[in-house]
Amino acid sequence: MNMKKPFASPEKLREIAAEFGTPCHLYDASGMIRNLRRLQQAFAWNPGYKEFFAVKATPNPYLLQILRQEKAGTDCSSLTELIMSDRCGFKQEEIMFSSNDTPDEDFKLALKLNATINLDDISHLDTVLRLNGGQKLPEKMSCRFNPGGVFEVANGIMDNPGDAKYGMTREQIKQAYAAMRDLGVRRFGIHAFLVSNSTSNAYYPKLAKLLFELAVEIKAELGIELSFVNLSGGIGIPYRPEQEACDIEAIGAAVKAAYDSVLLPSGLGSLSIYTELGRYIMGPYGGLLTRVQYLKDTYKLYAGVDACAADLMRPAMYGAYHHITVVGKEAWPADHIYDVTGGLCENNDKFAVDRPLPLIDTGDLLFIHDTGAHGYSMGYNYNGKLRHQELLLQQDGSVRRIRRNETPRDYFATLDFSGLFEDLSEYGC
Repeated sequence: MNMKKPFASPEKLREIAAEFGTPCHLYDASGMIRNLRRLQQAFAWNPGYKEFFAVKATPNPYLLQILRQEKAGTDCSSLTELIMSDRCGFKQEEIMFSSNDTPDEDFKLALKLNATINLDDISHLDTVLRLNGGQKLPEKMSCRFNPGGVFEVANGIMDNPGDAKYGMTREQIKQAYAAMRDLGVRRFGIHAFLVSNSTSNAYYPKLAKLLFELAVEIKAELGIELSFVNLSGGIGIPYRPEQEACDIEAIGAAVKAAYDSVLLPSGLGSLSIYTELGRYIMGPYGGLLTRVQYLKDTYKLYAGVDACAADLMRPAMYGAYHHITVVGKEAWPADHIYDVTGGLCENNDKFAVDRPLPLIDTGDLLFIHDTGAHGYSMGYNYNGKLRHQELLLQQDGSVRRIRRNETPRDYFATLDFSGLFEDLSEYGC
């Protein structure tokens, strides 16, 4: 069982809080590097394998540069993510652009950077062709597949792709490939994302077999040999202590078995495997460090902290579970029941509801686990709340601030009221 210990000691967390203040998202460089290398080793049997880290999970240049040094690429879904990838040194085939409902300016930059464009809909072909000069498409492109219906594995239904807005039908994707071939595409890929945060070892192999079989079908019907299959994201992490982590080595071996049984007999043994595992790589190696400001005892016990849903919205938005450690009280019995709350004027601004925890005192530090992906990046400014800093625990044990706290000046920066917000010194800003 995963006992959910913070990746930094209580002493280190207190030291960080004293030096940098709270709240903050803290990331563990050693953990993310170790986990990425483990993933790469699990798929090392495929010579063309590459991980394209999903920038939306944790969009910070310092983290992206570490991943680039470890030979990862980036998966982008917007103009700003493309800009960040380019500025961090990712070039051309190191960038995958997977978007939907896409503005022209986003496609324009993807074309300029020579990123691999992964089309979400067949209608986007005309848009990309127009933006590329109207005569031909880029040499390398991909299409996103949605099989429809429900997606099942041996242990039950995992998700319902038929209700998802992403991807093309089987017939649409074949039409798209035929048109792409006639318009100059020579290297083709296929992509699918059917399940989010699966902790089943069966998901990736089942998805891989589905896409491998479609690749064989496309070759037989269209004479097109795909260059890569992008299995996208979907491999999750154990947010709850009782959950088991996915076995990435077993997953890699099962994908290889599907590869060998489906692709090799069909002459597609040189096809590359890509992944986009932002949550798997980074999720466990980030935490939200926050301090208890108030204790309230009414109809329930409340521990009010200096972070709020603007810093981590998953519990408020999805009812998602994030484990909480009371720093320095790891060995204490969890014999009190708390709601852990933030300061938003919304009753769902709760990091935990009816959570058994040790006795909490005002001033205690709480470490909220598994915020390394879709944590800071999903933040917002409701109630005028300001987003907080990101810190990196480096491999040598030192800590570096990789994003500062927002200030009121940042919050008002996009307003134009003839200097009304230029001088905020009277507010201490």
